[in-house]
Amino acid sequence: MEAGQNAGAGRTSLKHASSQRRLDGMSPTRSGSGFFDAWSLVYDFPLVQLATYRPVHNAVLRALEHSRVILDVGCGTGQLTARIKETRARARVVGCDFSSGMLHRGAHRRGAIGWVRGDAARLPFADEVFDAVVSTEAYHWFPDQERALAEMRRVLVPSGRLLLAMVNPPVRAVSTAFNTGSRLLGRPFYWPTPGELRTQLEAAGFVVVGQRRIFRLAGMLLPPMLTSATKPRRGSTTTAGPRSPSAS
Repeated sequence: MEAGQNAGAGRTSLKHASSQRRLDGMSPTRSGSGFFDAWSLVYDFPLVQLATYRPVHNAVLRALEHSRVILDVGCGTGQLTARIKETRARARVVGCDFSSGMLHRGAHRRGAIGWVRGDAARLPFADEVFDAVVSTEAYHWFPDQERALAEMRRVLVPSGRLLLAMVNPPVRAVSTAFNTGSRLLGRPFYWPTPGELRTQLEAAGFVVVGQRRIFRLAGMLLPPMLTSATKPRRGSTTTAGPRSPSAS
């Protein structure tokens, strides 16, 4: 089903998703979730979270502002998903991942959170149901990044916010080198540069509000970046944010 079409068969209503602890929605477009199932066994280790994920999650939580209906794409074991719910008790929060191992661990967390198994390139949700979509340390794994952005835009309401956090190398040569190495290891990923990500977002119909670096202990030479974008209101004329990422 192409992005932008009305909700149809195979798409989960927000009400249904929010009432389920676990839902095996759409199957991923590629097999091989075993790598992520295995990674789920160490994902929640305190040192891993503190050095790698916690700083990124903190930045996303600060940027969410007053969002009330939130989707976490590539939610993993739900560390960020659960924190969103803890800090926004009245919000409706859904975590979506294609790894059953990750979701199995997430489903044991406290809070009324919807856990949905799905593919970022075919999100199993109706159109325009979330006012915020977040994705941390996951986008680079998506084999079709443009399609994933189209899907995120589809499920966002007009003026809704998208928050993407991942490593964005300063130059394309670094992105290409890591992509080549990851392919040789059999687990390909691609970190777009800040400029490439901005171009992808604008091509998908988003307005980029800002990009800023996030300091963390793990990978200080290649720090992650938080990119914030919005889905314009219908018929609105908007202006993109500044193009120079700042350190944080």
